[in-house]
Amino acid sequence: MRNEEGLAFHLHIQQGDIGRYVLLPGDPARCEKIARYFEDAHFVAQNREYVTWTGSLLGEKVSVISTGIGCPSAAIAVEEAIEAGADTLIRVGSSGSMQPHIHTGDVVVVSAAIRDEGTTPYYLPIEFPAVADIEVVNALREAAERLGYKSHTGIAQSKDSFYGEVERARMPMPARLAERWNAFITGGAACSEMESSALFILSSIYRKRAGGVMLVINESDLAEVDEDNPAKHMAEFDADRVIKVAVEALKILIQSDRR
Repeated sequence: MRNEEGLAFHLHIQQGDIGRYVLLPGDPARCEKIARYFEDAHFVAQNREYVTWTGSLLGEKVSVISTGIGCPSAAIAVEEAIEAGADTLIRVGSSGSMQPHIHTGDVVVVSAAIRDEGTTPYYLPIEFPAVADIEVVNALREAAERLGYKSHTGIAQSKDSFYGEVERARMPMPARLAERWNAFITGGAACSEMESSALFILSSIYRKRAGGVMLVINESDLAEVDEDNPAKHMAEFDADRVIKVAVEALKILIQSDRR
């Protein structure tokens, strides 16, 4: 869908505005910060929660586009980015730990996502898995290792309600929410966030590559951390860590694609 000027209806971009390699933070304010890691970065467009910058890495055009919070907003960004030429997309964000061995400050490379949201059933039946591209996953793992960051690879829960997860006890159906949460933990889910499943499902449909890298900003309910310890609570988001991993992963993919 396009507006009267022929631009993507929400992102306000068109073919040629972005590179095939795109980083996807949720926060619009983070786009300029990410763009500083590019060469010759320039602002492209802004509309609502969607901000776009484009630059280059290793001589290849790359872009960053914010998605806003949640799968409905992220799906719009991914749809329009792909229409404008994106074929390799990496979500760069924050998450909460779901396992006692995954701690605040750790990096999680997302290999798949639990579709605990209402957007992707509009695209594919719920039985269809939301899975990251293996090349992107491997590039992110290698990038984290090169940078010396403690990282984990695993499944993310993509949810629709932030407070329905972090403050389950005060919700109208606390037992049901807790039952589902505990089931996901038992199944081995690594972290909880709000956008990856939409990215992975759309990338599967359109035959594009996608992955995600998350910084853990709070401890698992199962972690043995004193309540007075700041690590138990939401940490200020240290965007540089996941940005560096994502940018390094793009360089790895660019070099691999040239072979």
